[in-house]
Amino acid sequence: MNDDTVLLDTEGRILHITLNRPRALNALTHAMVRLVDEGLTAAEQDEAVVAVVISGAGERGLCAGGDIRSIHDDARAGGEASLMFWRDEYHLNARIARFPKPYVALMDGIVMGGGVGVSAHGDVRVVTERSRVAMPETGIGFVPDVGGTRLLAAAPGELGTHLALTGQAVGAADAVLCGLADHFVPSERLPALTEALAGSNHPDDVVPTVLRFASDAPEGELDTHRAWIDTCYAADTVEEIIDRLNASGVTAAKETAEVLLAKSPTALKVTLAAVRRAGRLDSLEAALAQEYRVSCRAFTAPDLVEGVRAQIIDKDRNPRWQPAALADVAEADVARYFAPLGDQELGLVTPA
Repeated sequence: MNDDTVLLDTEGRILHITLNRPRALNALTHAMVRLVDEGLTAAEQDEAVVAVVISGAGERGLCAGGDIRSIHDDARAGGEASLMFWRDEYHLNARIARFPKPYVALMDGIVMGGGVGVSAHGDVRVVTERSRVAMPETGIGFVPDVGGTRLLAAAPGELGTHLALTGQAVGAADAVLCGLADHFVPSERLPALTEALAGSNHPDDVVPTVLRFASDAPEGELDTHRAWIDTCYAADTVEEIIDRLNASGVTAAKETAEVLLAKSPTALKVTLAAVRRAGRLDSLEAALAQEYRVSCRAFTAPDLVEGVRAQIIDKDRNPRWQPAALADVAEADVARYFAPLGDQELGLVTPA
């Protein structure tokens, strides 16, 4: 493809993939997903390449997610381009998780939504003091995807449920705590780390090289809130979670209840179900297939268009959710998001 939104450069025996839309916070387009996949194919077939490193152009972040404006426009027009984008994106997420050579993600700056999908399934995930990692979908009437439900379901206690429902962004230490990252490297050391990785002669050289530049991350926040998070989010319904948050006597918990009440009621209930279901699935591929069903249903529901309008386009921060109250989202409404898609299923198969 003749497209400079993804740059592929070989440095030593490393293929460096750079997401190159810095003015758009490197938000993913369908073409970018395909280009990253082409890069992985080239790296897999080239015996001279021992590892892949992915990073984002500019100073602001690896990737802020999918191109939300284009998804909004596609949904409003009744199109299907976004469904094809998600199909290829989720296939890429699964491929990254199963890639046979070390896949190093430099998760500097903003890493959200689709940015998590191209990084947190990798073998070596590096965060910095500038990292802000999040799955913020409920704020735009959507549901965590790109394998995010499986990642969050595996987080300690109920931390993943908290992050999934609130969309809260976390820093380096909390990303490591929640299993979204592995190592902390100060941002000023990233150029030297990248240069050192280029000197790798064998896949086994990669992790020791990263460890030479790694250090302890600045203290996080989530661990100090584990008691009320684990207690409140263990509830079976969103309504009960909010009741427990309000009754906890903890100021931060009550503030979190207010945060949740501003989110899409439908997205909250579907997200809770998706994370709980993902925790019972036996593979990333199964979680991605479930997420694809949910994404397809959310694409035709009113809250996605309205959420993007309120948060991204008009920026009035006043979405009019349909329905507007949690009590009006029935169990049957949630169940419809998970119904099979027939011949439109994602079609991923878990490798033996």
